[in-house]
Amino acid sequence: MFRHVAHHDLGGFGDGMQVLREGDALYVAHFGTSGMGTTVLDVSDPSAPRLAAQWRAPAGTHTHKVQVADGLLLVNEEQFRGGAGHTAGLVVYGLDDPLEPRRIGRLETGGLGVHRIVWTGGRYAHASATPEGFADRIWIVVDLADPEHPVEAARWWLDEPAPPGRRYAAHHALADGDVAYLGYGDAGMVVLDVADITRPRQLARLEWGGGDTHTCLPLPGRKLVVVTDEQVVDGDAEERLVRVVDVADPSAPRVVGVCPPPPRAFGDLRFGPHNLHENRAGSFRSERYVFVTYFSGGLVVYDLADPAAPRLAGHWQPEAPPGQAAPQTNDLFVDAGGLVWLTDRIGGGLDVLELAVILSDQ
Repeated sequence: MFRHVAHHDLGGFGDGMQVLREGDALYVAHFGTSGMGTTVLDVSDPSAPRLAAQWRAPAGTHTHKVQVADGLLLVNEEQFRGGAGHTAGLVVYGLDDPLEPRRIGRLETGGLGVHRIVWTGGRYAHASATPEGFADRIWIVVDLADPEHPVEAARWWLDEPAPPGRRYAAHHALADGDVAYLGYGDAGMVVLDVADITRPRQLARLEWGGGDTHTCLPLPGRKLVVVTDEQVVDGDAEERLVRVVDVADPSAPRVVGVCPPPPRAFGDLRFGPHNLHENRAGSFRSERYVFVTYFSGGLVVYDLADPAAPRLAGHWQPEAPPGQAAPQTNDLFVDAGGLVWLTDRIGGGLDVLELAVILSDQ
């Protein structure tokens, strides 16, 4: 299903996290172990990506998430592994030159900072964050009406204690119109009414007894949501799943299918789901085929023609990067031309794949 097109070592800082393509620019956030913060690549020739700009994360901080729309780049700031002197917030860059972002604004949150941002344009972004006064991540809304002076417009959190041994922490929400589907750590999937995004209201919650719920991808035309639980443990660990959820009635979601895992080739590091290609406007979009990063399991494509019986439709298994016990395929972006941009969270940098077959929802 895939043809390998190119590899880039991200300037020797191979700990890639979130990745997004916008035109001829590719924006890569870094996990933080290398100290690098954000990398911009010129991908006008996808077979030969060129390093265009790169800047380090502040001390004690990782800036491992990026969002791009409306001529702006948003980058998070979050304390990294207890680092001293960290910064905590969200930084706004102007993209008059997409290959040379210029810092223009910042939101200060205090606390541990911002973890994950979702923004596809318009006035409001939203994010998971641990602001001052909170012990773990909640969901916040950011008003970008003045991008040089962003302000918090709303916040929401699950107002109940987690059971012993479990952690309730917001990750990120993806929306279908006025309904947003929020991954909430061991609390599963929370369904929010965001008709007025400054006054979010809980509609439902669907849980399965823990699991570090990460991404909840709506497939609006089919009234489905695909949900990943992130694997957070190395080696032989409890299996984490990719579930298919029926949301014909968003107030009563129900699991209708579970995706099969890919073959396991490595045993030392994380093996299990992480993120999904999120069907952003302007990218490859499908309501039948979903792309999942699977850490040491590489890249997986599922066919949801029958949501009750998902099928493994494609699999790309990378080799372990030099000096690394196993690959750790972390994030992905599938562009409208069928190129798949993949990062490795430890040291494997960036890989570019091409879809060798045409995937159609028909």
